[in-house]
Amino acid sequence: MLDLCASIKDEHATTCKAILVPLWSPLVKRPFLAFFAGDRHRHTRDVLLRHWKGRDPATFPVYEYDLPAGTEYYASMRRARFCLCPSGYEVASPRVVEAIHAECVPVVVSDGYALLFADVLRWEAFSVAAPVANILKLREVLERIPAPEMERLQQGVRLVKWHFMLHQPPERLDMFHMILHSVWLRRLNLRLDH
Repeated sequence: MLDLCASIKDEHATTCKAILVPLWSPLVKRPFLAFFAGDRHRHTRDVLLRHWKGRDPATFPVYEYDLPAGTEYYASMRRARFCLCPSGYEVASPRVVEAIHAECVPVVVSDGYALLFADVLRWEAFSVAAPVANILKLREVLERIPAPEMERLQQGVRLVKWHFMLHQPPERLDMFHMILHSVWLRRLNLRLDH
């Protein structure tokens, strides 16, 4: 967050009419088209790493957790327009939430991935779904997304980011409430045979 009152040095000031502005990188300042760093496990990630690792580190960096010296994982996510989120061992990957926190549009590379809060959120409004068969064409697929659509997706990420944040104590519509809502919806759909 950017504190616009940071320049006020008056020690006698008791309040500041501050506006907190979230820091995010607009598309023009995100030099990477896409970014991924992770383990080589399961077929999806193996194909992704075999094809894209080291191919174009300047605009499409893909690493097998072997980030170059001076390269930081979360900073790289914040420098990318798209964050590749291939399926792995888990039912739901923390990488999707990390991408959303970095305001990087998640590219869910999977065939049948269980998306968080899919019963409530319209994932097509803030993410890109890519079947595993399209891994070799990921760059083409992402480059074909027009700028207005890309801006709409990034705005969608900013709008849903709150739902993926956990607060103490819980705040309205944050992750805690989203989980409770999902459990409640499942309870409504539960049918017990006697």
